[in-house]
Amino acid sequence: MSTDPDPFEEGQRAARENIPPGGNPYQDGSQEHALWAAGHEEAAGEAEADEAEGG
Repeated sequence: MSTDPDPFEEGQRAARENIPPGGNPYQDGSQEHALWAAGHEEAAGEAEADEAEGG
């Protein structure tokens, strides 16, 4: 099993911890930056959906 951090999962975790998208630690334009942003966006979208449902 890989011990390298997964940028997508890191982005999801950051969103759950209310870290803004600007907190992306990866270099802009890199694949890791894009993966982190995608993970953050997905998790943030899920959180907003939960709040809209009253949850």
